Amino acid sequence: MRCPSFWSPVVGALEPYVPGEQPRIPNLVKLNTNENPYPPSPRAIAAIQAMAAQGLELYPDPRAQVLREAVAACHGLDAGQVFAGNGSDEVLAHAFFAFFQQGAPLVMPDVTYSFYKVYCQLYGIAVDTVPLDGQLRIDLDAMARQAGADSAGVVLANPNAPTGIALPLTAIERLLEACPQRVVLVDEAYVDFGADSAIALIDRYPNLLVVHTLSKSRSLAGLRVGVAMGQRHLIEALERVKDSFNSYPLGRLALAGAVAAYGDVAYFDQTRQAVMHSREGLALQLEDLGFEVLPSQANFVFVRHPAHDAAQLARALRERGVLVRHFSRPERIGQYLRISVGTPAQCDALVQALAALLGT
Repeated sequence: MRCPSFWSPVVGALEPYVPGEQPRIPNLVKLNTNENPYPPSPRAIAAIQAMAAQGLELYPDPRAQVLREAVAACHGLDAGQVFAGNGSDEVLAHAFFAFFQQGAPLVMPDVTYSFYKVYCQLYGIAVDTVPLDGQLRIDLDAMARQAGADSAGVVLANPNAPTGIALPLTAIERLLEACPQRVVLVDEAYVDFGADSAIALIDRYPNLLVVHTLSKSRSLAGLRVGVAMGQRHLIEALERVKDSFNSYPLGRLALAGAVAAYGDVAYFDQTRQAVMHSREGLALQLEDLGFEVLPSQANFVFVRHPAHDAAQLARALRERGVLVRHFSRPERIGQYLRISVGTPAQCDALVQALAALLGT
């Protein structure tokens, strides 16, 4: 029974983020939440198992120092330029709290990761959305103009979600230069599947914060590990927020698995290359079925069929045991489906189900 009279005033007005369906039905082809279709590194599994056998009665390292060192070594940074949290969603939440409560609107694309607006509502941050262009690409000129005005900063996903389209680093630099007094947060959840990372710009831009997750390219969605990278003054702000919220956001199992995953570079490259290879093949097969496929540098494709309603297709696929993601809002993407790239067998099952539905 709901008892709104006990709620704080802001709670009743919240419109929480709705995650993708996590079904309990066996044998579904699950292509709706952008999980990696391949298991984690065997080294990560072994490290988790070893840690489970020892030390769980003790608190984990509140600074996640070994993980920060592993991330720094991977990206040519130092550990003081890395922050670790309980999934990139928590890292993003801390960043919104730390940097964007400036009494001015936060600039973001109108079609992007929908959690950004949820954070803004939670923290009382005004939003200034910039429409994507006619090809569903981020409008850099408009973003730079808005960022250069009296804004709280900029947040964008690169590659963008749910479109999968990526920006070049020159575009990111334009945004950084447009608002030098505010933070530009670049959410790179999918960057390892073909885009260029803005990490290379960190030493040159004190207003750049880059956020990564281990849920996608390192197959650790079940561990909930995310990191942010930036110059030390930004990391210190995140640490201050974290230590005012939860000093121990990452457990020992998560830390052990994450460190081992960063150490297994060969497995990381093997699986992400496999995903990219499947993505290109899937895009061609969908185009053969009459779909329009946006150019993706993520582990998903964003597609529409000019002759078939997207919501109806999603329902029909589910009835055939295949899950994909349909977004009804905003309206301009209402006829698109976001389809995670699966294994070759999963992609074949999707294509066969669509071919049967479309009568091709």
